[in-house]
Amino acid sequence: MSANRIKHKVNHVSLVVDNSGSMRQHEAQLVRVVDEFVKGLQEESDRLGHETRISLYSFDHEVQNLVWDMDVKHLPSLRGLYRVANGATALIEAAVKSIDDLKNIWEGYGEHSFLQVVVTDGEENASGCSESGQMHTRMGGSRGAAVLGKWLGRIQGAMDDLPDHWTSAILVPNSLAKRTAQEYGFPAGNIAIWDADSTQGVEEAIGTVKSAATSFLRGREQGVRGTKNLFAMGQDLNTADVKANLDALDTGKYILIPVDEQTPIREFVTSAGHAYKTGCAFYELSKREKIQGSKQLAVAEKDPATGRTTGRVFSGPAARRLLGLPVAEAIVKPGDNPSYTVFVQSTSVNRKLVPGTKLLVLL
Repeated sequence: MSANRIKHKVNHVSLVVDNSGSMRQHEAQLVRVVDEFVKGLQEESDRLGHETRISLYSFDHEVQNLVWDMDVKHLPSLRGLYRVANGATALIEAAVKSIDDLKNIWEGYGEHSFLQVVVTDGEENASGCSESGQMHTRMGGSRGAAVLGKWLGRIQGAMDDLPDHWTSAILVPNSLAKRTAQEYGFPAGNIAIWDADSTQGVEEAIGTVKSAATSFLRGREQGVRGTKNLFAMGQDLNTADVKANLDALDTGKYILIPVDEQTPIREFVTSAGHAYKTGCAFYELSKREKIQGSKQLAVAEKDPATGRTTGRVFSGPAARRLLGLPVAEAIVKPGDNPSYTVFVQSTSVNRKLVPGTKLLVLL
């Protein structure tokens, strides 16, 4: 009879970052925020008792591995490793190489999951350059199209063949790039748009990745090994964690009001007969939103039979951590959770409320 053996959870995270010339304005900032991202993985892995290993890649017209499947606790700073070059963007080749490399990891023992996140500020134009020495966009029409077609086939095949315990995601600069990423095979729920032109863009992008990675690790605790809805918030929230980490609000100190028209938040609160104080109102997270690091969060129970938000409300300092939000600003969209609705504090007087949602008002 064989001895009992602990089947520990092992997470393999691969961060694939564009270092083409257009990323130069972000170089120093990117190093700092990736270091913060790694620190977040370290802390969450320690808290959950997981083993998390990280690989880092950079790409312009060539793809380079900077760190290979290293225990996240031992990863040095990205400083000195990541440098912006003057090259083009071999986006497809970088994504394919990361997947191909990680497929070589042996999974004989332990419960393994894989998370790949690609970050780019541009469009594909150079995959295959490492073989031919020439960008496919600068080749003759049919020859360039053939090279691009080959790489499209490779990434679509790689995505189609990913097992259920693999998650592949990407951050892109605009809606056109999002549609292109979907053509490559990235699930729509694993594609996020970041502002590649603003000074805050990199912070927000890595904040989004950090939030998603945290949710990914917590999902492992619920038995989820892969997801096609990575950039959604709150989908992995469960009753045990809510009751253990958050405070139930006194039922006489808040009210949930159905929103029936697109009205500014202060006007809506006062028209419902309540005094408006800055920060007293929490809107229901119903669409993609940018949430500042200072904003408080709350969750309300849903009626399991109807799915309507009718039950107790919970909040507290641990709400951001529980929902996988970093301390910094992050862009998120709501996840589909059968038990809870997420509410976000508003400090604006003019925020337009979304009809069909509810507003939480602290009395």
